[in-house]
Amino acid sequence: MLTELQKRAAQAIVNIFETSRPLGDYGKVTLLQGDSGHLTYGRSQTTLSSGNLYLLIKRYCESAGAELAEALTPYLGRLEDRDVNLDQDMKFRRLLRDAGRDPVMQSAQDRFFDSVYWNPATRAARAIAVEQALGVGVVYDSCIHGSWSRMLGRTEERFGKVADIGEKQWIQDYIEVRRDWLAHHSNNLLHKTVYRMNSFRELIEEGNWDLDLPFTCRGVLVSESVLTEPGDPRASSEADEMRLLRLRTPFLRGEDVRALQEALAEAGLTLTQDGIFGPATDNAVRKWQKQHDLLVDGIVGPATSASLGIGG
Repeated sequence: MLTELQKRAAQAIVNIFETSRPLGDYGKVTLLQGDSGHLTYGRSQTTLSSGNLYLLIKRYCESAGAELAEALTPYLGRLEDRDVNLDQDMKFRRLLRDAGRDPVMQSAQDRFFDSVYWNPATRAARAIAVEQALGVGVVYDSCIHGSWSRMLGRTEERFGKVADIGEKQWIQDYIEVRRDWLAHHSNNLLHKTVYRMNSFRELIEEGNWDLDLPFTCRGVLVSESVLTEPGDPRASSEADEMRLLRLRTPFLRGEDVRALQEALAEAGLTLTQDGIFGPATDNAVRKWQKQHDLLVDGIVGPATSASLGIGG
């Protein structure tokens, strides 16, 4: 049985895969071109098309003290119907981002994602005799990312069961089977996600089967202080969210820049989401402003932010 810290460490790995943050980004809204899941949201990026986004928002709206329950309740019918027009509803996307700052939403997501993903994943791992923290993390990642049962069957068919070859060897074989499947999938979006299996490979190479802290995943530190730090992990960036973003020397950096880049990418503009406001981001901002009859000055103020559904 995993300790609470091992659970948090395993979840942190997947949070980094989904939102680049060990504690997750409760307000992250993503829309990738060609993604059959359509709009995705929250710490573990649940999707509109699965119906889970409806269930999450319904749970939040029914929670005592939910700050944005009144604003989000009118969307429940469309969410239940899996209305893909919500993909482009900037007001809805802004409400989701704002709700991510609400401690009630954060608590609702923690409970929801445990019930929908973590608890089934730990039961699935236990059922095949996978007990070590890293192995459970691999199963959890597959339950969130999808096709756990298919890859389980494929691995057992090719290599045997955990009881036949041992847990560590089986997990390594499973990672290779899943990596090959991702790399050659007909959906090109999945090709880019082989980094998930590469990250587990690196932890195995380090021998960190117990997910002992600290360790790094995709260059992000996962430590006990990070996982147990009290308060809202997004609070430190709130003051920066109001600054005007534009091309400067030295380049502006921060989570507000990354949020801008993510919004531009969701809107169909191609740029690197690195949190650095360089010439490519400036060009993308100007293209967006021109497309939406805004003043084309490359400055991300209230009007440009509102048109992209970012900011407060």
